[in-house]
Amino acid sequence: MAQRDEYSARHLSVLEGLEAVRKRPGMYIGSTDSRGLMHCVWEIIDNSVDEALAGYASQITITLHPDDSVEVSDDGRGIPVDIEPRTGLSGLEVVFTKLHAGGKFGGGSYNAVGGLHGVGASVVNALSARLDAHVTRGGKVHQLSFRRGEPGTFAGAGPDAAFTPAEAGSPLQVAGKAKRGATGTTIRYWADREIFTPDAAFDDAELATRARQTAFLVPGLRITVRDLRGAEPTEEVFQYDGGISEFVEHLSPDQPVTDIWRIQGHGTFSERVPVDGTMTDVERDCEVDIALRWGTGYDTTVRSFVNIIATPKGGTHLSGFEQALLRTFRKVVEANARRLKAGNDKLEKDDVLAGLTAVVTVRIAEPQFEGQTKEILGTPAARQIVSKVTAREVEKRLTSTKRAEKQESSVLLEKVVAEMKSRISARQLKETQRRKNALENSTMPAKLVECRAKDVEASELFIVEGDSALGTAKLARSSDYQALLPIRGKILNVQKASVSDMLSNAECAALIQVIGAGSGRSFDLEAARYGKVVLMTDADVDGAHIRTLLLTLFFRYMRPMVEAGRVFAAVPPLHRVEIIHSGKKPNEVRYTYSEAELVTLLAELEKEGLKYKEPIQRYKGLGEMDADQLSETTMDPQRRSLRRIRIEDAEAAERVFELLMGSVVAPRKDFIIAGSQALDKDRIDA
Repeated sequence: MAQRDEYSARHLSVLEGLEAVRKRPGMYIGSTDSRGLMHCVWEIIDNSVDEALAGYASQITITLHPDDSVEVSDDGRGIPVDIEPRTGLSGLEVVFTKLHAGGKFGGGSYNAVGGLHGVGASVVNALSARLDAHVTRGGKVHQLSFRRGEPGTFAGAGPDAAFTPAEAGSPLQVAGKAKRGATGTTIRYWADREIFTPDAAFDDAELATRARQTAFLVPGLRITVRDLRGAEPTEEVFQYDGGISEFVEHLSPDQPVTDIWRIQGHGTFSERVPVDGTMTDVERDCEVDIALRWGTGYDTTVRSFVNIIATPKGGTHLSGFEQALLRTFRKVVEANARRLKAGNDKLEKDDVLAGLTAVVTVRIAEPQFEGQTKEILGTPAARQIVSKVTAREVEKRLTSTKRAEKQESSVLLEKVVAEMKSRISARQLKETQRRKNALENSTMPAKLVECRAKDVEASELFIVEGDSALGTAKLARSSDYQALLPIRGKILNVQKASVSDMLSNAECAALIQVIGAGSGRSFDLEAARYGKVVLMTDADVDGAHIRTLLLTLFFRYMRPMVEAGRVFAAVPPLHRVEIIHSGKKPNEVRYTYSEAELVTLLAELEKEGLKYKEPIQRYKGLGEMDADQLSETTMDPQRRSLRRIRIEDAEAAERVFELLMGSVVAPRKDFIIAGSQALDKDRIDA
């Protein structure tokens, strides 16, 4: 063990140049897995996008090569290649070898940028086994290569080629001539696999999503993404002239309640920053550009950006936006409380954000971020400026006297107030929906047949179709852990109905109350009173329709139950075949679940020379079974079959529910017509 006095200055380490990046890569790119690998790509792409933001570039091409390299090229001005006076190095070498170096520190080259710490290009270079930079400027193509951040020359292609470090002086080479007026930058690099984890990989889907997002944020910019790694090369091109209004249209998951609102404005603020080593007050400008619209659903989709850089964890700009929305809606609702029947209850943020799709962007010179990964904006002044612009423009729309805007704002205010009432109703239900003891059971619907189990995980709720099935199910169930709730026929189609209509519907309200976890955005999975919910409907067209309506209710208002895999559909049989055995051997009963399965079974029996009782029993409904048959086929965990309801792709599921159960008829009609040719009419159970 070392003594205290042995610790001296010789034990201190001083990391020079890019050594610090290779020693602690997580400080600069977040991690060394796929996320960090993709972050390096974004750093290079953001530099090209900054050229487009400044008005100098119109095209960016991103290529994933089969040799594990990435290439990003643009038609911007090109990185400077002349000598930087303080270092004596070319501008290109400075950008790729010096931390905190670049044209984004107030030199007048850029106003609002995504890359602003001056470490992006040099960090990627330090973490690359090889990086080749080609710059087109002044009629020439300049070339410079690096190996793990060190400039030099490669004898061949790829990162494994022989490398010769550069000698004293600038190693910049002229690779050829360029067309007159042509400018641009092309960066190709191979990530250093000694730094990144073995399973780190480029995600082409994430790359396409980011490219699409950037094209929305910079109107007119053409971004091409090429993937040459597969057997068949792919190419996607993204260009949107409508900007963030088109972005909101792309993100919106539901039918619109309002048109897309575009909110634009700006503000100024003073910021104290170091200039030439002295703290100086600098006047800054903050441009605000927001697009938003409300839809019929209750999910909220809000994306925020600073200088086209996504801030997934928000920041001061998003806080200002949400505060302004809440404050403005409260003010307008209070002024119209009587007409809206809002009472004395106050709106909360979730009421206003329900169904909102928005893109919030600000442009600020030298914004303050929390860390190099830029996930949270920290500039304090952005909150007040965004809040002021948002409040002014939203209040103007909500109080507009123009006929179309007045009608739109009226519908929106009614939706927001309905969300508030729904939240209050759900909270009141939640307070009374915990599992009750024997003396408190009167608060539950009278038709609920409760079970005795206290263990939620072991309990099951069967939703049965009609009173006849309920009577049989009572005898077939295990009262220890199986509860029953009958519903009368087809419940309300909640895809078309409003929240208030859903809550006022007796069947929907009873189901929500019995499950006991609330509804919508207030749904609390931990409070659910049953471990499984089983939809037990007849095996006919009406039963399938009822099951679909119930699934729509779960999908729209109790989605966490489906996502957790706690919703099931019972699989009752269609036929009961009693096989006759000769002698004292008892007859055997076999169940089939489709016409094809029945035909196969009968063919097998005929082949084996076995007889069966005729007529074969065909179950038209659960009520036609006796208790033993229902228990054996549908309710006994040892012998039953259940179909788990899953949501593998929530967005795709949302589109299907909207198509089949929504209020817009035309797409559903087209769907039916398109599928009618493939339908076998003999499959219709009528």
